[in-house]
Amino acid sequence: MKFADFHAGQVIEAGPYVLTEEELVRFAKDYDPQWFHTDAEAAAHSAFGGLIASGWHTCAIAMRLVVETALKGSESFASPGLEHVRWPNPVRPGDALRLVAEVIEVRRSEKRPTLGILRWRWRLFNQRELMVLDVEVTSLFRLEAPS
Repeated sequence: MKFADFHAGQVIEAGPYVLTEEELVRFAKDYDPQWFHTDAEAAAHSAFGGLIASGWHTCAIAMRLVVETALKGSESFASPGLEHVRWPNPVRPGDALRLVAEVIEVRRSEKRPTLGILRWRWRLFNQRELMVLDVEVTSLFRLEAPS
């Protein structure tokens, strides 16, 4: 999608993305090697009752879905940050994750008119419709100078 295709109130959906146990453990071993992400036996005897994905892995899955659905081929080039990140429910092996991205604001920068600013809220839901990620993102787009 191009920057001009976005508008406030727009909802973009993508998925499902099914997370395998192998992928969950591989990501965790590389980037978040806490036992409840990497040790199935220990996690089975924990309060979680089994392996759970790293929250950062959950964010990466959301990013992939957003790129595949909305940002691929766009003028997007950076993000200055996130307003908030929440993981209200754990992601487990076999979960089928669905993205719902809601556009909050679309505007040109007043100081830099060749910069487009998009604020949007990304939420991921599992197959039981439990929210597993809630994040507000600001994305920047390179635009041509207004004529």
